[in-house]
Amino acid sequence: MKKLLVTGFEPFLDNPINPTEEIVKALAGQIIGGYEIIGRVLPVDFAESAKRCIEYVNEVKPDVVISLGLAAGRNKMTPERIAINCRDGAADNSGMKLQDSPIEEDGPAGYFSTLPIREFVNAAMEKGFPATISNTAGTYLCNNVMYSVLHKINKDSLPIRAGFIHIPASHELAIQKPRLPSWSQRDLIEAIVSMVEALDK
Repeated sequence: MKKLLVTGFEPFLDNPINPTEEIVKALAGQIIGGYEIIGRVLPVDFAESAKRCIEYVNEVKPDVVISLGLAAGRNKMTPERIAINCRDGAADNSGMKLQDSPIEEDGPAGYFSTLPIREFVNAAMEKGFPATISNTAGTYLCNNVMYSVLHKINKDSLPIRAGFIHIPASHELAIQKPRLPSWSQRDLIEAIVSMVEALDK
């Protein structure tokens, strides 16, 4: 059976909850669309997150990698089109703060997702979940993981499709941060399931 590695992140910055962590836990061990789901949660740490994700790729040897990240403030599911070779932004959970720092010194400027992101958006919308393609994964940990995994795949010529999906806040998080648009955790999970089901369509 084909394998799908799904990753999420622990809570970060001033977000006491990270709904991607709950999605990973909910999907781990399931069979969806012909894929066995292997779930892993990554640290919010520039030095460790990408390294850990690549270790999981080596361990699991997946056919597909879908990494998930919280984009608190977005109101739609947003598969990312591209990751760029840049680390910048707020301090991570270890206190490291980077500015204009390349992820790979000799790496290309960017990598496009190799996931069927248009099909992902269409599948989610057909199930009633708002979704759109995003053209920026930012420069924080999410972009760092997406770029690093795609760089590993490209460098080693691995037969793996990979990319990133940003998700909105959950209601549980919005209760603590009332200005955030939010979705129910159940809908967040179901929207990701709809995208997984569209992987081979």
